[in-house]
Amino acid sequence: MVAPKDLTAVKDGLKSGEIDIVVGTHALLGKQIEFARLGLLIIDEEQHFGVNHKERLKKMREDVHVLTLSATPIPRTLQLALTGVRELSLITTPPVDRLAVRTYISPFDPVILKEALRRERFRGGQTFYVAPRISDLDDVAEFLREAVPDLTFARATGQMTPTELEDVMTAFYGGKYDILLSTAIVESGLDVPNANTLIVHRADMFGLAQLYQLRGRVGRSKTRAYAYFTTPAGQKLTEGAEKRLKVLHSLDTLGAGFSLASHDLDIRGGGNLLGEEQSGHIREVGFELYQSMLEEAVAAMKGGDLEAADKWSPEIQLGTSIMIPEAYVTDLQLRLGLYRRLSTLETRSEIDAFAAELVDRFGEMPAEVQHLLDVMEIKGLCRTAGIAKVDAGSKGGVITLYRNTFANPEGLIALVQASRGMLKVQPDQRLVYRGDWDLPEKRLKGVRALVQQFADLAKAARKAA
Repeated sequence: MVAPKDLTAVKDGLKSGEIDIVVGTHALLGKQIEFARLGLLIIDEEQHFGVNHKERLKKMREDVHVLTLSATPIPRTLQLALTGVRELSLITTPPVDRLAVRTYISPFDPVILKEALRRERFRGGQTFYVAPRISDLDDVAEFLREAVPDLTFARATGQMTPTELEDVMTAFYGGKYDILLSTAIVESGLDVPNANTLIVHRADMFGLAQLYQLRGRVGRSKTRAYAYFTTPAGQKLTEGAEKRLKVLHSLDTLGAGFSLASHDLDIRGGGNLLGEEQSGHIREVGFELYQSMLEEAVAAMKGGDLEAADKWSPEIQLGTSIMIPEAYVTDLQLRLGLYRRLSTLETRSEIDAFAAELVDRFGEMPAEVQHLLDVMEIKGLCRTAGIAKVDAGSKGGVITLYRNTFANPEGLIALVQASRGMLKVQPDQRLVYRGDWDLPEKRLKGVRALVQQFADLAKAARKAA
């Protein structure tokens, strides 16, 4: 807490430029705070700040340098770093003689917890006991009174006054209490070397980054530390909770924050680059496409791989179902992997090899999968021919050239003339083809043959050049 008189003096010093360095909380975001020459902004524990907070700080001056520090960056921040929008540095070397925290995840077991609490007390240490909600503290307190009546404990919650909270924390740091029973307010900013056992009640209700930060409260000395994450006995966990706890259990080495944050990004999604969402998948375009578009845009703005940034994808609309049905490949992640692989194929030989693999692994392909493979071949031919869009129906199709240009204008004119009126050029530079394509199979075959002619003309022109 800062006295009003001192706060006014700090504000005046920042505005006039007399103060070179200021350390503060979210209070620095106030509209009444003005900086005369803000040049460097350092955000510690960045995961506690929202997007609006950080944008407000950056708007104080356009050319301010920003350094964000976090053991567990939020998915949006990590994605910005991985795609090149922000630079990334890792500190993975632990202090000398620091030992990794032994991590245990299990249903609530009074015997195990009682043993853990007593063992920590007998070796002269202290314990953090963390619950997700204030309403859970009474039940945990009752358990402590019954299981370890000889151990002392104190409560710490965000509803306490600053003075009360400070008194409790100071007393715990001084060794007055054996156990600190609290909510998640202790997840960062505390350094109690003598506290080397952590028990988290209802760990399934915490986020992955929260659990990692909580585990970081112990093991801050040369003593081996232990962390117990408990779940409700006899109750099935949600799929998300199981994923979070499995990741936490697998990453029990020192300096695993970056790996854990990467898993968090995979589980929760990267949020919105230009919006306020700090996590979540981009439902409108799909996460993979969004990531690819973002990487290309960053490359173009940096003046690096301009060729990659200029990639384009033809749009194919044939009015038929093209997909890998769930009944054919039941596993979602496997289906997404197959789609990703298929998106990189262009030649017929590559597609045929992919089709043979599908038949070998999953059996005979349904019509939707066969149509999908045919469309991927047409897509490759369109890129070769310079066709941006193909829209076909039962009576024919419409072809739109990429940037309304074609590599072989003379060959295209000859093709139109030889079609005997079936292929015509409209005033808007689109080409209309009349055909009897009432069945999807006939449509796919007809479009492929037509696009193949365009591709052959384009390749002939490039070869002649």
